[in-house]
Amino acid sequence: MSVTTAANPRTLRLNATDNVRVAIDTILPGSIVEGVTASQRVPKGHKIAVTGIAEGSPVLKFGQIIGFAKTAIAPGEWVHEHNCGMSEFDRDYQFAEGAHDDGLLPLAERRHFDGYHRPNGKVGTRNYIGILTSVNCSATVARYIADAFNRSDILKDYPNVDGVVAFVHGQGCGMGGSGEGYETLERTQWGYAAHPNLAGVLVVGLGCEVFQIPRLMKQYNLVEHDGFRTMTIQETGGTRKTIEAGIAVIKDMLPAANAYKRQATPVSEIMVGLQCGGSDGYSGITANPALGYASDILVRHGGTTILSETPEIYGAEHLLTRRAANREVGEKLVGLIKWWEDYTERNQGEMNNNPSPGNKLGGLTTILEKSLGAAAKGGTSTLRGVYKYAEPVDTHGFVYMDSPGYDPAAVTGQIASGANMIVFTTGRGSAAGYKPTPSIKLATNSDVYTRMIDDMDINCGDVLDGVSIEAKGQEIFDEIVAVASGKHSKSEDLGYGDAEFVPWQIGAVM
Repeated sequence: MSVTTAANPRTLRLNATDNVRVAIDTILPGSIVEGVTASQRVPKGHKIAVTGIAEGSPVLKFGQIIGFAKTAIAPGEWVHEHNCGMSEFDRDYQFAEGAHDDGLLPLAERRHFDGYHRPNGKVGTRNYIGILTSVNCSATVARYIADAFNRSDILKDYPNVDGVVAFVHGQGCGMGGSGEGYETLERTQWGYAAHPNLAGVLVVGLGCEVFQIPRLMKQYNLVEHDGFRTMTIQETGGTRKTIEAGIAVIKDMLPAANAYKRQATPVSEIMVGLQCGGSDGYSGITANPALGYASDILVRHGGTTILSETPEIYGAEHLLTRRAANREVGEKLVGLIKWWEDYTERNQGEMNNNPSPGNKLGGLTTILEKSLGAAAKGGTSTLRGVYKYAEPVDTHGFVYMDSPGYDPAAVTGQIASGANMIVFTTGRGSAAGYKPTPSIKLATNSDVYTRMIDDMDINCGDVLDGVSIEAKGQEIFDEIVAVASGKHSKSEDLGYGDAEFVPWQIGAVM
């Protein structure tokens, strides 16, 4: 890292083979960068060419291809959309060649947290009562039932209950009764119904929708009991009667929910959804690799971490297949990539539709560049499994779950798969939360941390000032344990989480 002066701004070269450097400070024309004179202004987080790059040649960052020169790029030029574009290239998947022992710690050395133990053996980090909706038509009723508790003093008598939350969505009818779309919604609903952060669940439907509650119950061997109840508006007698009946059901659930107490639990019962949103040019340098280091720590303690957002590992998937536990796991990941290529083509899109305008303002030029930074959240642990969206994760260690790059949909799938913690990195400043699972926000740069201090839990921008990835990763791991044990995250203090239940919608709307 070079010394900061007006003529010599700080920059980073992330790999010896790179032909660009990343600007930590804004680079002004005439500034000297690695012996090269800047010919243009380069914003913070963006890239400057430090060697000549011929037209059609690869642009290299992280020692990997992030794009190809649209025209000849001279040393000192700003490298971005105007002169760097997307193109296909061959990847060497080297299936399982980098698989290794994750170095699990002896049981006596593993950390503990305070969690809620459920009858089915799962452990929660929060203690909510949830109201699921089978269809958009029952959304308003579900909200009114939840509001009866969250906007009154009723819950004051139940201090161990974190709240009553309505999980409403826009699907459930106008869809096919079979196929990918139906099965995805079905897995998502079942994943929430069985989630360890919910002490009780009420499912509310209209009655005539495609997504039938009895069918869900039959598919997953669900039976009604004190902690799981169902009703439909049509059978119950309309809106007012259903609201009254729903309130009565929740009141019946509250004493049992309040009886749960936190108990010391090995952190092997923590399952973290790894997420990023509003990424910038620093994401792959600060917060994402630091979260990756924290992921590796949790894996060594026997825990589980879930990487997702398949469009945002595109072009970096070969780095994951190399550390797949075996060839089968690696090929499942490649299969997801091929599905997405077909999916975007069918919908007249392309994989490079991601990154977003905000990502580009923050310095990310192509999906290849964004993916290399996003994949860093997965650390270095061996990839133990690859799962469908909202499919239950049934193994410990580092795993992958298919999802869109759209954050609310991706996190909804991770929670349905079993995540009882979310850690979310952001460079532009994401504002969201994901009940019933707490979310920790990591800022990739000090500017956004300072500007959005009420939303950000940890500043990773100080990595640019010399804090090590290892030290920051340990800080993140410690925060995961603290929040899992009951400490409120910033998004919880702000009340986020009631609007971010967004099941992935696939297929025709009819």
